[in-house]
Amino acid sequence: LRPSAAMPMVKTDLKAFDRNEDMLVWLGHSSVFFQLNGKRFLIDPVLLTASPVGFFNKAFPGTGLYAPDDLPDVDYLLISHDHWDHLDYETIKRLRGRIGKVVCGLGVGEHFERWGFASEQLIELDWNEQAVLAEGFTLHCLPARHFSGRGFSPNSTLWVSYLLETPSKKVYLSGDGGYDTHFAHIREQFGPIDWAIMENGQYGEGWKFIHLLPEDLLHAIKDLDAKHLMTVHNSKYALAMHSWKEPLDNVYRAAQKDSLPLVTPKMGEVVLLNDSVQDFQPWW
Repeated sequence: LRPSAAMPMVKTDLKAFDRNEDMLVWLGHSSVFFQLNGKRFLIDPVLLTASPVGFFNKAFPGTGLYAPDDLPDVDYLLISHDHWDHLDYETIKRLRGRIGKVVCGLGVGEHFERWGFASEQLIELDWNEQAVLAEGFTLHCLPARHFSGRGFSPNSTLWVSYLLETPSKKVYLSGDGGYDTHFAHIREQFGPIDWAIMENGQYGEGWKFIHLLPEDLLHAIKDLDAKHLMTVHNSKYALAMHSWKEPLDNVYRAAQKDSLPLVTPKMGEVVLLNDSVQDFQPWW
């Protein structure tokens, strides 16, 4: 379930980038930092702890290179749902003064209000609602097939996926969730998608409705038909009973067979969000 040696992460100085550089860095699990058209986005940052108790859900050796203090100020924090491995209170607490707006599903904003965020910083959305973040930037809150909850009150908040439209790109962020017709509907509704960042890992037959099995991930990828593909939700925590590198092996073999537009950066490695072809070799 866990790697036998430290993971080969790359430590990139995120604060050194001009905000006009269009780039993305995978920080581990589902945590992603990216810049597009002058705006900075942070997705599901879990940099310190992925559980309510420190001894559970230990991160793999080598995956803890990034701390909240390594991040620059961000314009928009996007939260897909409130599970501990997507919403880390300790990380959020240390980032609080450097976040512009928080976008989340219905009910998730209550956590942020309790943690000291102002109500005017929060944008809560239902499925199929959208928010104009700035001129040329529209964020669509879209369905996902998952669940939510941080304690003894499950499913009192909404789980979502997102489609971000910027002046130059459309980026789809799957969040967590099983397969259904919504992937094809998203492609039909929004047309060509430039980048799709997809859940890949922590699956099992008993969880097939809430996490993508390998064959269902391929169906979702083909439904979306994005120009560029990257997968996350793997290589940091063992939350299921598959080998830690099985998700990467599966999607890489499928990409080789079906010519899928997959990029496979190491955690911390810079991905340029343009139409150039970046040759990331398998690192696992």
